[in-house]
Order: sequence, then C-alpha cells, then structure tokens
Amino acid sequence: MGSSIIFDEPNLLAHAGLIPALSLAKQAKMFDLLRQHLTLTGAGSAYPGEKIAILVAGMLAGADSIDDMDLLRHGGTKKLLLELRAPSTLGAFLRRFSHVHVHVHVHVRQLDAVNSRLLVNLQSATTSAGAPVLPDAGELVSVDIDDTIRQTYGYTKQGAGYGYSKVKGLTR
Repeated sequence: MGSSIIFDEPNLLAHAGLIPALSLAKQAKMFDLLRQHLTLTGAGSAYPGEKIAILVAGMLAGADSIDDMDLLRHGGTKKLLLELRAPSTLGAFLRRFSHVHVHVHVHVRQLDAVNSRLLVNLQSATTSAGAPVLPDAGELVSVDIDDTIRQTYGYTKQGAGYGYSKVKGLTR
C-alpha cells in the first residue's frame, strides 16, 4: 500500500523564505521598476511585474523549469503572491522576450535597465532592524572575466553578433 503526501494546508507556506525576499524586492521598488521599464504588448503581456515576481519567487523556491513553477500553487503561497499564474501562462509570457526589438517582443535590454536600477535601490535598502542589506555597497570591486565565444551560423540567431574576435557568435 503506497502513500503520498499532499501539501494543501491553506495557512502554511512551504517556502517561508519568500517572505523576506519579496519584502526586500518591494522595498527596492522592483515592481515599480518593472512597470516603468517593460513595454510588453500583445497576448500574454498583461501584469508583467506580477509575473516577474512569480518567476523570481519560483526560482528562489527551487524551480528550474516552467513546469516547476507549479510548486507555488500549494498551501498559503497564493496569499503571499496574490496573483498566481499557471506555468503555461508564465511560459507564454517569457516567450514575449527577445534580443531583437520587434513590435511584439520586449527587448531584453529593458530587463537590464530594471536590474541596474534595482541594484542601485538595494544599496539603500535596510533590514527590519535598520541595518543596511548591502553594508559594503560603496566599495568598488573589479572582476576580470574572459569571454568564451560560441560560433553561430545563420542570420536569425538572437543575441549573436561580431565582437572583438571578428567571429559571429554568442559570448558566455
């Protein structure tokens, strides 16, 4: 006789660590930045800030594929996120993003703009005790990372281009 465990208690959070993470995102104005900088249009593009928050929460909870995003739909997590979406809806949303700026796709650089501003906002974020979240944020750090260039073929490969190596490819 087999047994299975079901996590369906509506007042419990399986991933309580999401509470401080999403609170920090709110304090750093992540949702405002997403609404301000993302210009999604077309089917699947509504509520981009909420969908990004769900994707971030899912990754923090251990999801590493669109199907894994279903882990947020159990227990009391929906009280924390308010706007849960089916994994298929999140997948359709992610397909709206592109490196190429076409009228129905959002340029990935818009997310870069959100990210850079979010990091600036995190510099002034504090814990509930008033301590800075990033206490050494004022220090300058230099990191030397050598690119690996993967040669690509064809004309439609997103993100491919000619760089300093004169090879058409993607950097990794």
